[in-house]
Amino acid sequence: MITPEDLLGEARQLVDRPSTELAGLWPRAAALAARRALEETLDALWKHRAPGLERASARAQLACLRTFLRDDELAGDVTFAWSALSDACHHHDYELTPTSAELQGSFDVVARLIGRVTSLTSS
Repeated sequence: MITPEDLLGEARQLVDRPSTELAGLWPRAAALAARRALEETLDALWKHRAPGLERASARAQLACLRTFLRDDELAGDVTFAWSALSDACHHHDYELTPTSAELQGSFDVVARLIGRVTSLTSS
């Protein structure tokens, strides 16, 4: 089974060592893996703390995040990261792909979320 940590690790590898086979595609592939890690982490939180909420839209889940994380800063960062990663997953001719630094910033937020949810769900 692939864990959110595995997905985030793969996303980091795509950014740290982009392959020639994925030239031009690696930013979107990395963003997709990181967003999936974020969403799976939220699913774990909801299954533990608010069963059924994992079936709600991502926007509804993000709106509830402050209450369940009890960390306003992290909840805001997660909402921003989810939005940035979602935007990066979609190709728009008029937009540039995200930079490595932008992706790494979102990855760091996902890692913080994984750590926080792990501590909340292990107790």
